[in-house]
Amino acid sequence: MIAPPKPLNAFQYVWRSPWVRAAVFLLLFYALYRLFGQVRTVVVVFAVGYLIAYLANPLLNWLERGRVKRGLGVFFVLLLFVGIFALAAALVVTVSTQLIALLTGLPSQVGRLNDLLNGVFDWVGARGIPGTENVRARLTEAIQGSLQNLGQNIVPILQNLLSSTGTVFNSLISIGGVLGQVVLSLLLAVYLMLDYSRVNAALLHAFPRPWQPRVLEFTGLVGTAVGGYVRGQLVIAVFIGVFVWLGLTLIGIPSAAAIGFLAGAFNIVPYLGPIIGATPALLLALPFGWVKMLLVIVIFVAANQIESNFLSPYILSRTTDLHPVTVLIAILVGASLLGFVGALLAVPVVALGKLALEKYYYPSRVYTEGP
Repeated sequence: MIAPPKPLNAFQYVWRSPWVRAAVFLLLFYALYRLFGQVRTVVVVFAVGYLIAYLANPLLNWLERGRVKRGLGVFFVLLLFVGIFALAAALVVTVSTQLIALLTGLPSQVGRLNDLLNGVFDWVGARGIPGTENVRARLTEAIQGSLQNLGQNIVPILQNLLSSTGTVFNSLISIGGVLGQVVLSLLLAVYLMLDYSRVNAALLHAFPRPWQPRVLEFTGLVGTAVGGYVRGQLVIAVFIGVFVWLGLTLIGIPSAAAIGFLAGAFNIVPYLGPIIGATPALLLALPFGWVKMLLVIVIFVAANQIESNFLSPYILSRTTDLHPVTVLIAILVGASLLGFVGALLAVPVVALGKLALEKYYYPSRVYTEGP
């Protein structure tokens, strides 16, 4: 004899309504949103500390395989991080000074650029091609406006950073200031590096047990696509910056360190660094003649070729393995949606999507047998 179903209590009866569930989830989401607004600083500190531990974990594992204890490896990583931070702080004044000189001097190069454009348009106009005067006027106006806006907007910021050292120092040492958050993030990163596996296990146990294998599998994909891409792109950006800096220094282009810094920093977004760095380098090479301009072009083309043919396939082949057309489309779509942040996040997000398709969609029955 089949037992009759148990009657529903009042809570179960009400919970069966989809409208009630939707209202509860909306209220829960709103409460979490307000809570995040109150503890946003704590979340950012934890995220930065976890990111440092995440990026340093492969190095720590490699040191452990070499029979170096975890604690000693964490101390070595901390010294390395402090050394890099000190080196960056030592270079920031030089780079900022050169950036000011670079941005201040770029508008003065417009006259030389105008002479070059006039020669080109005179040659084109002599061939009887109509409309050259209108194109010449618009192109000259656009170049002048872009360079003047660049100098007016960025130069005062850099000058304030260099001249107001005392104000910046006072703001850093204030309670809850940037320096305090950096110190807290480093301390938290030290504890996370020491107990990285236990922290990950604790985060995994927050999910229901039937979900944990899938969550673990998906975090592995995230580590491959996002983590590997970030590490690899940082290495490539450092190489591009140093290569451009040394190359421009050897051929005698002024502000070589600043241009190398721009090329390396913006190369975190693929293909953007050489474009950003080559433009001021060519303008500064104008007074030295065509030979220096050709050498500048050779340096940036060589940097781009080394990156695309050697570094990217070797460093990023296991993480992204995306076609250059896919990378360009992803950057353009990300930039149109979220600006520079979107361009920065576009490639790892697309790489993660590609790995998810290969892992879950292509082996599924929906793909193999059809819907």
